[in-house]
Amino acid sequence: MTDPLDSVSTTAATSADAHSQSALLEKLVMAHLEERKAARRSRNIGRGIWLAIALLVAWSFFGRGCNSKNSVSAHTAVVEIKGEIAADADANADSIVAAMRQAFEDPSAQAVVLLINSPGGSPVQAGIINDEITRLKLKHKKPIYAVVEESCASAAYYIAAATDKIYANKASIVGSIGVLMDGFGFTGLMDKVGIERRLMTAGENKGFLDPFSPQTAPHKAYAQAMLNQIHQQFIDAVKKGRGARLKETPEMFSGLFWSGQQAVDLGLADELRSLDSVARDVVRAEDIIDYTQHENVAEKLAKRFGAAIGEGAVKALQSTVTLK
Repeated sequence: MTDPLDSVSTTAATSADAHSQSALLEKLVMAHLEERKAARRSRNIGRGIWLAIALLVAWSFFGRGCNSKNSVSAHTAVVEIKGEIAADADANADSIVAAMRQAFEDPSAQAVVLLINSPGGSPVQAGIINDEITRLKLKHKKPIYAVVEESCASAAYYIAAATDKIYANKASIVGSIGVLMDGFGFTGLMDKVGIERRLMTAGENKGFLDPFSPQTAPHKAYAQAMLNQIHQQFIDAVKKGRGARLKETPEMFSGLFWSGQQAVDLGLADELRSLDSVARDVVRAEDIIDYTQHENVAEKLAKRFGAAIGEGAVKALQSTVTLK
């Protein structure tokens, strides 16, 4: 005879087991649905990012094209050179040369003005721009001027020297015709704290200018000779560009700099004028159009994320969403 208690226990166990399986199944279904929702959210976020970048890039191209396409009336073309002149800076040869070419090729641009506010930088970048100014002047027979704002020093003046005329404010900083190479030496400090430099090279000069090794007389002489050569290239470019206007003094090519008023007196600049004054009274085209290749939001995003945005950024977003 079956014990009623056993029957009840079996029924209860069966019921509990069914309930447990049902709960587990429900959890699995919910987890699957959440996973699908997370995947959809990830895809939508990824698509949204790509759409935003596409719109920004399109805006960038259309916005940049407005200057030349809408410049149907006579105007003064401006290209800005601001900040350090270097390959990885805003003021780099590629961007500046591209902007100058566009300005020279626009038939409505009556003249090109380089609006300069720079302490200098790379002699290589400046030399490329200087050479291109000379080439474009001969090709297009169009004047190009430099207008100095706060400063036009060192490599910036290397560029300005190739223009037809240089205009400055009376308080501008102009000049600094020199070359430098700087660094640090830590050998004395290393001796004091008991640090030994273990440098191995193949080639007796491979450790040249190593800050943790003593500077030798031959290395110093070699570096000085190289600096002197680059300095002479700078001097030659200034003399070629300024010609008989220079009132040369012993200090002119020593690396000193002068105020705008002093620069005019020395023949390093021509007159004291602003951009508006040059456009109005020299070029005689008061409308000013900026041809500078400004980095916009789309370009900044592209540089920041690069090709990895389709991979790294979206994967990171997917992981974040899934973990939630």
